[in-house]
Amino acid sequence: VQLQASGGGLVQEGGSLRLSCVASGRTFGYYAWFRQAPGMEREFVAASTWRGEKKEYADSVKGRFRISRDNRDNTIYLWMNSLKPEDTAVYYCAARTEQAPWRDAWRYWGQGTQVTVSS
Repeated sequence: VQLQASGGGLVQEGGSLRLSCVASGRTFGYYAWFRQAPGMEREFVAASTWRGEKKEYADSVKGRFRISRDNRDNTIYLWMNSLKPEDTAVYYCAARTEQAPWRDAWRYWGQGTQVTVSS
C-alpha cells in the first residue's frame, strides 16, 4: 500500500492550492486529509467515503476546502481556497478500509507535503 502526496508550496493569503495524493496497493473505503502545524498535534481536515456520498470537514476549513477523488486513477485531492496563514502546516493524506469515526483509525498515511501561507 502506498499513498504519495504532492502539491504543497508557498502561497499568499487568499490564494489557492490543490493537493494530490495517489493511492495504490489495495481497495479503500475511506480517505482523508490531516495537517500538522509546527509545535502542534496533527489535526483532522477533511474526509470522505471512497465513493464520495458522505464527506466531513473540520469547522476551520468548511466553505474553503473541498475533498474529492478522481475515479480514473485513484488520486485524491484537497482543493484549498481563501487560504489563511493559520492553514500553514504539513498536510497528510490518509486512507482506510473500515468504517470508524471520521477522525480516528486511519491506517495508511502519505508522507506529507508542506503548505505555507504568507500574510
